[in-house]
Amino acid sequence: MPTRLAVYPGTFDPVTNGHLDVIQRGAALFDELIVACAVNITKTPMFDLESRLEMLREATVGIDNVRVVSFDGMIVDYVRQLGGKVILRGLRTFSDFESEVQMALANRTFAPEIETVFVCANLEESFISSRLIREAAAVGGEIEKFVPANVAAQLRKRSSELDDRRV
Repeated sequence: MPTRLAVYPGTFDPVTNGHLDVIQRGAALFDELIVACAVNITKTPMFDLESRLEMLREATVGIDNVRVVSFDGMIVDYVRQLGGKVILRGLRTFSDFESEVQMALANRTFAPEIETVFVCANLEESFISSRLIREAAAVGGEIEKFVPANVAAQLRKRSSELDDRRV
């Protein structure tokens, strides 16, 4: 019997409780969930790839069917390489829906055999974005309820390092 594998791609800069919600629900839906941290050439992340992977791995400890990896290039090519058929995506808002549907349709033109499955965010996490968390951390905001503890510590450290460079 084939295993049901899904890939949840993202930049995860940093991983938030909203991401973890999607990961936990995806892990319950699929036999194996690959959380694929993107090397995104269109973004300048706050954290380097290795740091993002480490934070993701720490945050997903205990979810046995989740594997954290990095990928470069088109997600459909990576999913094909794994022999998968599903891309998992989270939706928070209507604007997410618009952009995610566009991406899903584009992916379908490149790989018609791969489906995109959407999971709606829990109401409590529906407004959380990595950008919002980075900005709040930069000005000393209380971020602990929006990210795992290991991520909050790394954000505080990174924000402090950036403040030191500005002085």
